Amino acid sequence: MSTQTTTGRSGLDRYFKITERGSTIEREIRGGLVTFFTMSYIIVLNPLIIGFAADKDGQLLGSSNGEPNLAAIAAGTALVAGVLTILMGVAANYPLALATGLGLNAFVAFSVANQMTWADAMGLVVIEGLVILALVLTGFREAVFHAVPAQLKIAISVGIGLFIALIGFVDAGFVRRIPDAAQTTVPVQLGQTGQLAGWPVLVFAFGLVLVIALWVNKVRGAILISIIATTVVAIIVEAIADLGSSVDNPKGWSLNVPAWPDDIVSTPHFDTVGEFSLLGSWDNAGVVTVLLLIFTLMLADFFDTMGTMTAIGAEAGLLQEDGTPPNTRRILVVDSLAAAAGGAAGVSSNTSYIESASGVGEGARTGLASVVTGVLFLAAIFVAPVVEIIPSEAAVPALVLVGFLMMQQVKGIDWDDLEIAIPAFLTIVLMPFTYSISVGIGAGFLAYVLIKIMRGKLSAIHPLMWVVAALFVVYFAINPITNWVS
Repeated sequence: MSTQTTTGRSGLDRYFKITERGSTIEREIRGGLVTFFTMSYIIVLNPLIIGFAADKDGQLLGSSNGEPNLAAIAAGTALVAGVLTILMGVAANYPLALATGLGLNAFVAFSVANQMTWADAMGLVVIEGLVILALVLTGFREAVFHAVPAQLKIAISVGIGLFIALIGFVDAGFVRRIPDAAQTTVPVQLGQTGQLAGWPVLVFAFGLVLVIALWVNKVRGAILISIIATTVVAIIVEAIADLGSSVDNPKGWSLNVPAWPDDIVSTPHFDTVGEFSLLGSWDNAGVVTVLLLIFTLMLADFFDTMGTMTAIGAEAGLLQEDGTPPNTRRILVVDSLAAAAGGAAGVSSNTSYIESASGVGEGARTGLASVVTGVLFLAAIFVAPVVEIIPSEAAVPALVLVGFLMMQQVKGIDWDDLEIAIPAFLTIVLMPFTYSISVGIGAGFLAYVLIKIMRGKLSAIHPLMWVVAALFVVYFAINPITNWVS
């Protein structure tokens, strides 16, 4: 790029390398908006997951009167997501948003807090984040990332693509768990009874058809347009049919009820912020139990982020020749800080969100998109009623489309080379089948090491892959190990 051209660019463009990465400020803003709309559900969903779970003393998170304090948890969730997502954009210049990790919050609520107080449980989350930060600063986390074969990294991206597509279908009610799954060999089905029923599913189908139609016709802002248009349709449907939530009506909306709120602005309360204890858990649950809990949290967080940032980089065309994103260490530092910050704010570990791929699909290529998403999260602290207008049925068609886009990378895997094809296959299929990114990565890594051993190619295994494989053995056997040491 000539000096004249570089000089003619704005400071914002030069800082975020917008032109250099083939993007525009308009695309970055649009991508940031789409990412926010796609993952804003966490502001509502996180309080529902951790707000009703009692600790070992029967206390609820952030509550002083025995009643759930969902508003405070929602405010804390938006606060940490906003600050850390902005930090990701400014410090790492990467189109990656962060928020309370699903799965991680459920683990904290139902496997950690029931053994100690909520303050102790959040203290463990802080410790876990600090441990991962130390692993990043010493270079260990980045070294593990470099040790992973390039085609396994591709498999991680593809698996995550299928995973988020499944999330989209499930959140929309298009795919549902069979109520009597314990008595049948088929765990999921189409709709509630093997057939599609209910207006919300129809709204989702409308959104999916719309986003596909816009995308194949190369309409700018396809994903954002579809989310807004489908939300408008959902509001109209709710106004006419008065469906309500699926909690009260099986054919209702799965999360947010798309009705215009009475109040646009609300006053936030941050009752969970600062409510953590670093040392209490060691006395309440015991050293061995605490170490195992920290290890489980750490391993899930460690590899979820590795997979997510690789998938986002691959979709955005940002990966370097070795398959790593630019500014890898900065990305990992921010992600580690997010884990600790989530615990310190009492809203569970924060981590990188694969829903960021929806913004990338809309054109985001730089950290400016993350700044936009982060600012919207901070604004959502005060305008949560507006965020709650968007039902998941209107947002998740974007995840299905992005799942397709990420699936296209599967052609980069050599399916004739069984030493990489089988681990790649396990990585890809187990992510959606187990509803866990970490399980897919672990199975793929273990299969890769085992096949190399079976073929007598021990020297081809990177030393760190031995370490990671051993850690995943412990991860998969964590329950029997916990029972044995206890």
